[in-house]
Amino acid sequence: MIIDSAPIVAIATAPGRGGIGVVRISGKNIASLMQSVCRVAAGSTLKPRYATYLDFTRADGSIIDQGLAIYFKAPHSYTGEDVLELQGHGGPVVLQMLLARCLEAGEPIGLRLAQPGEFTQRAFQNDKLDLAQAEAVADLIEASTEAAARSATQSLAGAFSKTIHALVEQVTQLRMLVEATLDFPEEEIDFLEKSDARGQLERIRDALNHVFNQARQGALLREGLNVVLAGQPNVGKSSLLNALAGTDVAIVTAIAGTTRDKVTETIQLEGIPINIVDTAGIRDAMDAGDEVERIGIERTWGALENADVILHMLDASRGPTREDEQIVLRFPPNVPVIRLWNKIDLSGHRPAVDRMPDATHVYLSATDGRGLELLRAELLRIAGWQQTGESPYLARERHLVALRGARDHLDVASELAAQSDRALDLFAEELRLAQERLASITGAFTPDDLLGVIFSRFCIGK
Repeated sequence: MIIDSAPIVAIATAPGRGGIGVVRISGKNIASLMQSVCRVAAGSTLKPRYATYLDFTRADGSIIDQGLAIYFKAPHSYTGEDVLELQGHGGPVVLQMLLARCLEAGEPIGLRLAQPGEFTQRAFQNDKLDLAQAEAVADLIEASTEAAARSATQSLAGAFSKTIHALVEQVTQLRMLVEATLDFPEEEIDFLEKSDARGQLERIRDALNHVFNQARQGALLREGLNVVLAGQPNVGKSSLLNALAGTDVAIVTAIAGTTRDKVTETIQLEGIPINIVDTAGIRDAMDAGDEVERIGIERTWGALENADVILHMLDASRGPTREDEQIVLRFPPNVPVIRLWNKIDLSGHRPAVDRMPDATHVYLSATDGRGLELLRAELLRIAGWQQTGESPYLARERHLVALRGARDHLDVASELAAQSDRALDLFAEELRLAQERLASITGAFTPDDLLGVIFSRFCIGK
C-alpha cells in the first residue's frame, strides 16, 4: 500500500443503486475543497459534527446533487484527520460525478483516490483504533451470522484489546521483576520463592489459555467450517444437504450421477457458519455417464483437499462396499472424517454415534430426519465449539498464531523456572518474546508489510 499523508477520497457505500450514497474525504487542509464542492453561504463554513443540507456543485456552479454534508474536525473524526462526508443519492452515475468533482477541486492539495482500507489504516496510525479493533471493522462488515456480528462489535469496542493489554502488562511486570533481580546475582537463589515468580507465571498462563479458547471460538464464528459431502452416487448426499438447509437446494432423483458439480449451502450451528458442499457422486471414470459427470468427480476430489471436515456418506441398507473403501484411501490425510450411515429408515438401525479410531460413525436418515441432531452435535464437537455463555472475541488466524507463540514462550519460561540453576537470563528472554507476540495482536510490534496485507483486504471507502 502507498503510505503518505496526502488527502484521500472514495465512495464509501457499496456499489450499485441505493437510496443514499456517501463520498468520504480525509486529510489536512480540505477547507478549500469544502468551499468548492459545497454551496454554503458567503463567509460561512460548515459547522463541525452538524449535518447541513446543501447543493453539491460543479466548478461552474451548476448542481450535481443535493444532500447532507457533515464535517468532522481533527482529531475528532474516524481517521483522526479532518473528514468530510457528502451524503447524496445512491445512483452510481451521480456518485461517480461527485467523486470526479471532488478530485478536480482537490487537485491543488494533492487529493487522490483512497486504497482499500486506507481510512481505517489512518485511524490505526493516528491511534484512534489499535490493530485488533481495526480488523474488527472489516469483520463486522463481513459478518455472516448474528453471533459473528455481536462478537465483532465486542472486538471493535475494545474488549479483545483490553484483555490482551492486561496480559501484556502482567508479563511486563514479571519481566521487570526478573530483570531487576539479574542486577543482584546474590539474590537469584531466593528470587523465585520470595517473589512468587512461578505462581505469577502460572496465573498468566491460565489467563492466556482462557483468552486463547475464547479467541478460537471467535475464529470459528468468523471463518466457519468447510464441510464436504462425499460418497458414491445415490447414497443420499443431496437429500442430506436439503435436510440440513431446510430447503430444496439440490436436485434429488433416483438417477445416479444427478449432481454434476459442487453445490454449496451455508447453515448456522450455534451461530457458527457451516459451509456444506455437496459433490458429485464418486465412481470409476469408466462408469461415469458422460464428460460432464467425469469433470464433476474430479472437482469432488479438489473440494476434499480444502475440507475442514469430510462427511463420507454410505448406504446403511447395503453396508460398506469395496468402492467405499477405495474412496477412503484417497481422502487427504489429517482431515477429520465422519462416516454417515444413511437410510436407517430402510436398514433398521437406530440413530447413534459411534466414535472409532479411524473415524466417527453416525447413523441417520436424511429422509425422515432421525439422527440429524447427532450429526450437528458431532460437527460442533469436531470444530471445538464450547457453549460458555460468554460472547467470544471475533479473532483471526493471525491472533491465534500470536497467542500460540506467546503460550509456547511461557511454557519454556515455566520449564526454566523449575530448573535448579535458576537460569534467570533465559527466563527473562522468554518473557520478552511472549510479550512481543502478545503485543503484535494490537499492533505494537507489527511490521509494515503485514499492515499492508491486513488493510489491503478491506473494502474501498473503509
